[in-house]
Amino acid sequence: MRVAEQGITQRRFLGMTGNAWTLVMLAIGAVLTTADFILAFYYTPIVFGAGVGGSKMIGGIVVSQQLLFSQKIFYFHVPVAIGSFLVFTFAAAYAVLFLVRKDRSYDTRSRIGMEVTLLLVILTLITGDIWTRFEWGVWWAFGEPRLTTYAIMALLVVGYFVLRAAVADDERRATYGAVFCIIAWIDAPISFVITRMIPTSIHPVVLRAGGGLTGTQLLAFLLGLFGMLFTSWAIYQLRLREEFARERIDALKEALEG
Repeated sequence: MRVAEQGITQRRFLGMTGNAWTLVMLAIGAVLTTADFILAFYYTPIVFGAGVGGSKMIGGIVVSQQLLFSQKIFYFHVPVAIGSFLVFTFAAAYAVLFLVRKDRSYDTRSRIGMEVTLLLVILTLITGDIWTRFEWGVWWAFGEPRLTTYAIMALLVVGYFVLRAAVADDERRATYGAVFCIIAWIDAPISFVITRMIPTSIHPVVLRAGGGLTGTQLLAFLLGLFGMLFTSWAIYQLRLREEFARERIDALKEALEG
């Protein structure tokens, strides 16, 4: 029952329990994300240097450049993508802790982190497809480095859950899952920096020296980023507490049956 007991411990901070803080973070995330949408769709100008028309060679295919909606979905797409990288990193860190300490609570935290990563990856792919359709005129640009490496990351995240489902033994499932998670995570930093490493990549680089956003653009982006991070953290905590409660119930059933 060690895992379950650790998971349901209620610590107080500023007089509030962990559950209360989770709901507060979820509310803050919702407010910030809503503010991001309002600011992005009604007040922010298009990204500096962008323009309607013209064409680019992407993966051997000439695609047309269009603006309008793509410049608005950007303020949601990029924060979600960054969130997927960060949550994946936390999941991999917990996987390392599990392998070092053999504490099953770390495996649970890593697995829940991967669940949130999968959610963010799906949202990133959906919003990314919308962006490429309106910006480049195609639904998917085969051969574009960022899209390719991120698609690989998405497949690896899905593969993580396929692997866990294929292993029956709990201990081996946790160990194999942790090792796979760490190896799969290597693709995350590669996908993040690939647009800086390969000059031929035309995927926009948002976080760069000198920046490409000013005024309301930067404000909308930061609201979306922190809103997504707060929301992701809250979802992770809610799902984690649900899982720990389930493990506690299972442990109690085993104790009664034994």
